[in-house]
Amino acid sequence: MRLAIFAHSWLSDWNHGNAHFLRGLARALIARGHQVQAFEGQPGNWGAWSLAQLFAEEPVVALSAIQDFRRHYPELRPEFYPCARRWPEIAEDWLSRRLRETAVVLLHEWNEPELGEVLARLRRRLGFQLFLLDTHHRGYSQPEAIARFPLREFDAVLAFGESLRQLYLTRFGVCRAYCFHEAADETVFRPLAPSAEPRAEVVWIGNWGDEERTRQIREFLLLPASHLPQYRFLAHGVRYPDWARGEMDRSGIRYAGYLPNLRAVEVYGAACASVHIPRQTYANGLSGIPTIRVFEALACGIALVSSPWEDREGLFQAGRDYWMARDGAEMTAMLAELLRDDRCRVELASQGRDTVLQRHTCRHRAQQLEALCAA
Repeated sequence: MRLAIFAHSWLSDWNHGNAHFLRGLARALIARGHQVQAFEGQPGNWGAWSLAQLFAEEPVVALSAIQDFRRHYPELRPEFYPCARRWPEIAEDWLSRRLRETAVVLLHEWNEPELGEVLARLRRRLGFQLFLLDTHHRGYSQPEAIARFPLREFDAVLAFGESLRQLYLTRFGVCRAYCFHEAADETVFRPLAPSAEPRAEVVWIGNWGDEERTRQIREFLLLPASHLPQYRFLAHGVRYPDWARGEMDRSGIRYAGYLPNLRAVEVYGAACASVHIPRQTYANGLSGIPTIRVFEALACGIALVSSPWEDREGLFQAGRDYWMARDGAEMTAMLAELLRDDRCRVELASQGRDTVLQRHTCRHRAQQLEALCAA
């Protein structure tokens, strides 16, 4: 089967966690014998904001981050498509030539709606199946942005959680929507040989962005760090304001800036435990949807402790695959226990990884996509 996948960016994951899963899904499809064309928008004012920001904000590591992508995913050779918002006729003509033999087109939600309109017209002419793939929270947080897509022109919507799937059926009135969770690329995210000397005992990888989880970060990360000064805490991410960095420093947390996602394996491998703090949208309106970091951390075989998160779909089992802390005091106690008890920590990490390998790899999602296309 020949597929085309349109992503906001394949090359950059700067503040763009959607790239993580899309890369792994494309690889899994290729490994199963399919042909995959990868497309992304041209960087600049008209598209690929993440790639433009990567070079603007991280000029020192930008080239090495892209080289990491090309080294890890040599089978993926993204092409830049003409901006459909600025040049719709040019984009349609350009894409019509490249999609002529394509059977399935996946448009990721974090693209311009005008591209959806171009693809909808090409779908009528060329006859491919067209899916909207949504692994983001805008359907809940910015419904007006999603409403700009020609949703009724898509064969189906693939939503990364049941709560989002229901929104597409009720709020947006689509006819077919399927639950299509993110997953870990097990060919990349895996345990490494134990480090002789860990860089930190506890690691947190997450972007600050806006202030929707400032209180949670203070309670579930800064407070435990300040109460466990005997252990080293490390934080990676982007869009941290100066005052947030100052708070981290005063709490004893070393902030190390942007971490290309493909290097997260090394960071997890050189730590003992990881903290997960979901955004409020995933704890409230989109309850039950784990972010990609949960899948990847567990795939790397690191013990994970999360702030409150309701797993409505039973993807994992709290207390068995990971621990959940109800407040900052409990997070502090759980981290202390894991760092003291090597056996307990290893058992928790091992069980979490086993669950990912049994149910939540990109290979599993590729098989699910095959079944949906056949149906």
